[in-house]
Amino acid sequence: MTQQGAHTHLPAEVVPGAASLPFHAIIPAGGAGTRLWPLSRSHSPKFLHDLTGSGRTLIQATVDRIEPLVAPGGVTVVTGVRHLASVAKQLDSVDENDILTEPSPRDSMAAIGLAAAVLRERHGDVIVGSFAADHVITDQQSFELAVRAGISAAEQDFVATIGIAATRPSVAFGYIHSGAKLESVGGYDVRRVLSFTEKPDAATARQYLATGEYRWNAGMFISKASVLLDHLRAQRPELHDGIVEIAAAWDTDEREEVLARVWHTLEKIAIDHAVAEPVAAQGGVAVVPASFGWDDVGDFNSLAALLPADDQAGSKVLGDPGRVVRVQSAGSVVVPGTDRVVTILGLDDVVVVETADALLVTTRARAQQVKDMVTELRDRGLEELI
Repeated sequence: MTQQGAHTHLPAEVVPGAASLPFHAIIPAGGAGTRLWPLSRSHSPKFLHDLTGSGRTLIQATVDRIEPLVAPGGVTVVTGVRHLASVAKQLDSVDENDILTEPSPRDSMAAIGLAAAVLRERHGDVIVGSFAADHVITDQQSFELAVRAGISAAEQDFVATIGIAATRPSVAFGYIHSGAKLESVGGYDVRRVLSFTEKPDAATARQYLATGEYRWNAGMFISKASVLLDHLRAQRPELHDGIVEIAAAWDTDEREEVLARVWHTLEKIAIDHAVAEPVAAQGGVAVVPASFGWDDVGDFNSLAALLPADDQAGSKVLGDPGRVVRVQSAGSVVVPGTDRVVTILGLDDVVVVETADALLVTTRARAQQVKDMVTELRDRGLEELI
C-alpha cells in the first residue's frame, strides 16, 4: 500500500486548468463504525485509528491526501463535540477554527451543508469537495487527477461525484449509473449521472457490472458552495434555511444560542438523498470515472484485504504479530489489543478482536453482521461498551 504523506504529486504540466474559484475540502468525520466493534467505538470511531499499519490514522491519511489540492487553510473538518479534542490533536496542520463541531449527529447533509455555508460566509463562493474521513485510497496521482476533473465539472455548475471502478458485484456499496459523455478532463471522460442506487441485491449487482455503465458510489461530491446550497434550498428548504442561519452566526457571539435553538430541528438525511439523487434526475450531476484504489474499510473482512499476510496461511494481524499464535488455522484476522497472547487452534477464516474490555470472535463471512452485536449490547443496557 502507498504510504500516506510520501506521495508523488502531479507535475504542473499534466494538471487540468486551474479553477477560477478557490477549492476547499470538507471532511465529515462522524459515525461509529459499528461493523468494526470493538476496535471502533462511539467515543473512538474508526477514523481515529491506524487501520492499515501506515503509521497514520484514517483521518490523518485523508488530510495528507487532500492538502496538495487546496491552498493553506483549505481543509475544513466537521466532527462531533466528543471527538473535537482527538481530531484537533491528530490534525496539527488544520487550524482550530476550521474544525466545526456539531452538537449531535444529523447525517451527512447537515454536516456538509454547514461547512459549505460557513465557507461561503468566510470566503464568498468557493468550490467545495466532501471526502469521508475513514476511507483508504491508493494511487495519489490518479486521485488528484480525478478530483481536478471533478472541479472542472463543478465550475460548469454540475454537482460532480467520483465513481469507483466496481471490481466485484458488491452488495455493500451504492452504485452510480453513468450516461452520456460531457467532456474529457485530464484523461477522464466525465459523464452525466442517470441515477444513484442504494445497496442492491447480488443478482442486481451482477447485472449492473455486466453493462459497464455502473460504478461504486464513494460519497465524494464536488460543487460550488452556491450551487450545492441552491439545490438544497430547492429540495429541502427548511434544512437549507436552518443551516444558513447557523452559518451566519458561526463566527459571532451568537453561535451557541443559534446552535442550541436550530441544530436539533434539522432534518437527518444523507447528502445522497437530499441533493445527489433528485439533482441527478434533473441532469445536474456528473461523474468522474476514477481509476485509483478505494476501500471504505466497512468491516473486518475488508480490513483484511488492506493488511499484508502475516503467514503462509494468509492470516492477517493488525497490531503486534508477536502476540498471536495460530496452529492449523488459515485466513484469520486478528487484532490483539492487550498484553495477552491470542491463540487460535484448528479454526479457519475467523475474526478475533481483543480490547481491554471486550472480545469479539466471529467469522469473516459474518463480518457485516458485527453491527448486530452492537445493537444487542445496546439492548442489554451495555452502552459503556459501544
